[in-house]
Amino acid sequence: MEKGNENKTPLHVLGEAGIHQRIREFSASNRPETILGQGDDAAVLRQAQGKETVVTKDLLVEGVHFDLMYCPLHHLGYKAVSVNVSDLIGMGAEPAHIVLGLGLPPKFTVEALDAFMEGVRLACNRYRIDLVGGDTVATLHDFFISITALGYVNAGEGILQSGAQKNELLCVSGNLGAAYAGFLMLDRERRIFLENPDVQPDLSEHAYVLERQLKPEARTDIWDQLNRAGIRPTSMTDVSDGLSKGCFMIGRASGLGVRIDLERLPIHPATLKVAEELKMDPYHLALHGGEDYEILFTIPLESYSAIENIEDVTVIGFMEEDPQVFQMIDRSGKSFPMQEQGWNGFGQQD
Repeated sequence: MEKGNENKTPLHVLGEAGIHQRIREFSASNRPETILGQGDDAAVLRQAQGKETVVTKDLLVEGVHFDLMYCPLHHLGYKAVSVNVSDLIGMGAEPAHIVLGLGLPPKFTVEALDAFMEGVRLACNRYRIDLVGGDTVATLHDFFISITALGYVNAGEGILQSGAQKNELLCVSGNLGAAYAGFLMLDRERRIFLENPDVQPDLSEHAYVLERQLKPEARTDIWDQLNRAGIRPTSMTDVSDGLSKGCFMIGRASGLGVRIDLERLPIHPATLKVAEELKMDPYHLALHGGEDYEILFTIPLESYSAIENIEDVTVIGFMEEDPQVFQMIDRSGKSFPMQEQGWNGFGQQD
């Protein structure tokens, strides 16, 4: 995690109260709903009239979700916030507040905590949300992060996975597979380093996919683009666990099937380069990689011309009436079954 810890400040010098005070120093007030943030037994938030609260939670565990050998702590702090914000965006909610829990191992120093919290602060300012509380605990070995995020949506206007209708268009923001490509490159270099520590990695040609893995951005901009185009999605989810899983989630929740066109999947040239280098199918990265934090959503057919004018959104397929049909079409027009693969929190990558 850190080299030269002998010159760093151990966390026990601060003690629990000092650690909490240190964390509070990285907080900023961005939200008018925050009446009382950190420092008391609990936060006090003002509930806006006519709004509903959307709540989500994510856990990130060292050795499962991240590796401190190659994941800078300031990027990790930023990513931990972004993954929660993405879940709120996937419900059509405006992100507002987070509560942060940290499990801090003995290897952590004050400087390491500061680096992590600087990333949290940058993300909170980026998304205009407030850190309003949390807790810390000492762990025996590994670092873990627990974030609960709250957002707000106009009453009755939350967008669920279950709202898709037959024949509606299936759309996705951004591009797919880049984050997984970044992970594959980092993991390859990690294994090479463990075998031969004298070998210095050169990942300069893969900057784009590395950033998508280490410092992802939640797509808060998508709502503005959709609103300007006069488009309201009928169903929505983020694709943090992979596009294929997102397709199955919307399909099952809506009682429909899904058909996608492989040739229409948006794949960045940097992702194609990694796939070629590793001799992998780029469609596998796009379909099953996960951690892209893009938004998958459905719209009525009559919105097709409007969605085509949004540069960073791609129509990739449509909703089938038959709930048993989850199919992909290749460039020859041949149809074959879609596999539900992606991140599995209780095992290896599917």
